[in-house]
Amino acid sequence: MASPSQAAASARDVGAAAPTSRRRAAAPPTRGKRRLTATVAAYVLVLPAALFYIAFVISPIVRTAQYSLYEWDGISPATWAGLANYVQVFANPTLVGSILNSFELILYFSVVPVILGLFAANVIRGIATSRLATVARTVLFLPQVIPLVAAGIMWTWQLSTKGVVNQFLELVGLGAVARAWLGDTQTALPAVGVIGAWVQLGLCLLLLLAGMTKIDPALYEAARIDGAGPVREFFSITLPSVRQELAVCVTITVISALASFDIIYISTQGGPANSTLVPGLQIYYLAFFQRDIGTASALAMVLMVLVLLVVIPLQRVLRGRDA
Repeated sequence: MASPSQAAASARDVGAAAPTSRRRAAAPPTRGKRRLTATVAAYVLVLPAALFYIAFVISPIVRTAQYSLYEWDGISPATWAGLANYVQVFANPTLVGSILNSFELILYFSVVPVILGLFAANVIRGIATSRLATVARTVLFLPQVIPLVAAGIMWTWQLSTKGVVNQFLELVGLGAVARAWLGDTQTALPAVGVIGAWVQLGLCLLLLLAGMTKIDPALYEAARIDGAGPVREFFSITLPSVRQELAVCVTITVISALASFDIIYISTQGGPANSTLVPGLQIYYLAFFQRDIGTASALAMVLMVLVLLVVIPLQRVLRGRDA
C-alpha cells in the first residue's frame, strides 16, 4: 500500500503530464500539412479562371473537332464524314492557297515589324533623355490604339486609285508605277501586308524598348572602353539581352499573321481572285455563307495545328534554354 508521500508525488506527476499532453495536442501543423493547405488554397484561387478557360476555350475546340468529322449545314441532322473534310481541305486548291497566303503574311506581319522595331527601339534608347524619344514612341505606338477596322478603312482609301499613295507617286514623277494596290492580284497581298506591318510595329517597339531599358548601362560603357562600336554593341549586348521580349514579339506577330481576319475582311474581303484569301476569312465564308460547317471546322483545326507547329519551335529557338 502506497504511503501518503508517494500518493502525493503520483498526483503531481499526473498533473504535470496533463499540460504536456495538451501542449502536444495544440502543437502547430507539420510542414506537410502547411504545404497541402497552401496547395489547396492555390487551386481554389485558380479554379474560377480554369472554369472560364474550359468553358470558352477548351470546350469550343472540342466541339470544333467534333463538327469536323461530320457533314452538317448547321440546321439539318449531321451525317458522319470521318476524315473526308480534312481531305477536302488539302485537296481544294482554294483552301490550300489560303493557307499559303497566311504563311506569306508572316513576312509582313512578323519579320518586317520585328526588324524595324529592333532598329527603332535601339535608336530611341540612345536618345532616351530627349523629347524626341517621347514623340517617337507615341507616334510609332499610335497604330496599336486605332481599331483594326478603322485602320483597314483608312488604308483602303490611301491605297485606292486616287489615294494618297498614288498621288505621292505622281508628285515625284513615278505616276507609271501607280495602280489600284488592293485591286491588283500581284500587289494586293503585299499591300495588305504593309497594313499589318504598320499595325504590328508599335507593339514590337514597345516590348523591345521595355527589354532594352532593363540592360545595365555599365555593359555599354565597358564595351566602349574595349573599343566596340554601335553595331558591335547591338549584336553583342542589346540583341542577346532582349531575347525574351523578341520571342514574345515573334510569337504574337506570327499568330496574328496566321489567324488574320479583320484587316483583310475590311480591305479586300479575300479578293481580287482570292489572292488575299486567308484561312480565317475562308472559315467565315464556309460556315456562314456556304453552310459547310464540317469543312469550316476541319480548316479551323488545321489552322490551329499549323499555328502550334510554327510557334512552338520558334519559342524554343528564340528563348533557348529558358523555353
